[in-house]
Amino acid sequence: MEDIKKNLDVIRGEIRETAESCGRSADDVLLVAVSKTRTPEEINVAIDAGVTDIGENKVQEIMDKFDAVKPVKWHMIGHLQTNKVKYIIDKVSMIHSVDSYKLAAEIDKRAKAKGITMDILLQVNSAQEESKFGITTAETEELIHEILENCETIRLRGLMCVAPFAEDPEDIKVYFDEVKKQYDQFGAIEHPHLDFKYLSMGMSHDFKVAIEAGSNLVRVGSAIFGARDYSKK
Repeated sequence: MEDIKKNLDVIRGEIRETAESCGRSADDVLLVAVSKTRTPEEINVAIDAGVTDIGENKVQEIMDKFDAVKPVKWHMIGHLQTNKVKYIIDKVSMIHSVDSYKLAAEIDKRAKAKGITMDILLQVNSAQEESKFGITTAETEELIHEILENCETIRLRGLMCVAPFAEDPEDIKVYFDEVKKQYDQFGAIEHPHLDFKYLSMGMSHDFKVAIEAGSNLVRVGSAIFGARDYSKK
C-alpha cells in the first residue's frame, strides 16, 4: 500500500516535468487513477494520497466498489454497452468512451430520466486498430453534430484516444497529434451543449508523449498500483 503513495509522487513529478518542458503547468493536466482489478482499500489509499478522480473499465467494477470507496469522481473509461448505461448514469462524473450515436442517445435518455446532465468524451480510434473501439477521425464531425442536434442532456467535453502500444512511445505520437488537431478544430464550435475541456490521451507507458502532444487528462493505472493480477477477476 505504501508503494501506491510513492508511485503517485513519481507520476506527479513526471507530469510536472513534462508539462513544464512544454511551457504548461502541471495543474493543467488531470490525473485519473485507473483502478481496474484493484480493491476499494487500494483505491482509498490513492484517494488519501490526493487522487480526486478514479477511472474504471467495467460497469460491474464501478458498481462493486462504489459504496466502499471514499468520495471521489468516477470516470467510465472502458467500452460501454447501451444496456448497462442505466447502472452507472448516476454514479460517474464523465463517460470517456462514447463511440456511436446509439450509445449517446441512451446516455441522453437515462440522464434525462435522472434529471442530470452527463459529461462525455468521444473515443477516437485514430490508428484504426481493429482490436480497439472508437470512431475514426473521419467520423468525428458527423457524430458531434448528430449528438448536438438530438441530445439535450449530454455535454460534449472533448475527445479520448487509446493509441497502439509501442516499445518507444515516440512512435505513436502521430496518433495523439491527429486527435489533438480535431480537439482544437471541433472545440471551437459554439453550442450550449459543447464545452471542450478534456483531451484524454496517455496511459502508464505513454502519458509523457501524450502530454507533449497536448493531452490534459492522463489515465494511469499500473504505474500507480503496480502490475495487475487478472486472476482476481
